[in-house]
Amino acid sequence: MFIRQLNYLVTLAKEQHFARAAELCNVSQPALSSAIRSLEAELGLMIVRRGRRFLGFTEDGERILGWARETIAALEHMRQDALASRMLTGTIRIGVIPTTMPIVNLLLAACREAHPLLCYSVRSLSSAAILRQLDDYDLDIGFTYLDDHTQAGFDVLSLYCERYVLMSPADSGAGACKGAGRWDDVGELQFALLDSSMQNRQVINAAFRRAGVEPKVILEADSLLALIANVQHARLHTVLPHSVLSIADSARQMKATPLEPEVTREIGLITRNLPSRPRHVAAMWEAAKQLDLQDEFDALLDRP
Repeated sequence: MFIRQLNYLVTLAKEQHFARAAELCNVSQPALSSAIRSLEAELGLMIVRRGRRFLGFTEDGERILGWARETIAALEHMRQDALASRMLTGTIRIGVIPTTMPIVNLLLAACREAHPLLCYSVRSLSSAAILRQLDDYDLDIGFTYLDDHTQAGFDVLSLYCERYVLMSPADSGAGACKGAGRWDDVGELQFALLDSSMQNRQVINAAFRRAGVEPKVILEADSLLALIANVQHARLHTVLPHSVLSIADSARQMKATPLEPEVTREIGLITRNLPSRPRHVAAMWEAAKQLDLQDEFDALLDRP
């Protein structure tokens, strides 16, 4: 068995196409197919379901694929550990839910201060996609919601509880924002909110339902920056985590009002539960432990 055969399997799983997988692996399609058949013969199992095209993996194949991903990830961690002498190097792949994308820089800055040669790949993903890509060894760390489903089988580091605030145009008068301190008093406002498929929106919808309010949603987007821009320039209102107030320039151009009853969600880091944590993952983990994001974000609510 060769590592290249495992690489072929993992690439085939990603591409779902023999020719594209072969191209990415810099081999011919017959060479890739032959290597996988050799692996099947060595293991005495059928791994790939074949027809005139790629049809997926067998049940045994899915199990072997999991081992292949884990073996390749372990090999990469070994290489990074061997390359890192006095200075830690490598790339940390981080999956970030959209509501934490504006503040992930706080984690990176803390880690960069201690390990200036590390690099980072940051992807905006749903919480479900983060879990899936951690399981598939396509991510090293997730910056996401923490709940029973998220925490099962992962190492977890809680960083803060996000609170929700109503964001309005800075020059909104008392009439436009009348009673805008409670979920049940904002039903007449026009909103820009995140897409309904996102967990953040589902939390907000639930809060409105509990208050007996049907919000007037004028615009949906998959970007916090889009919501902020529409508050500033289209005179809409939105509901955002209070951590977003850390984007100082944008926050000063809007009016922030905490909403009651208070709704909170726990946010933190997750990574695979491994016997030995990779050094670059451990570096970010330790850097994040030194942060006090809860006090930092809560203080933003008291800012004039």
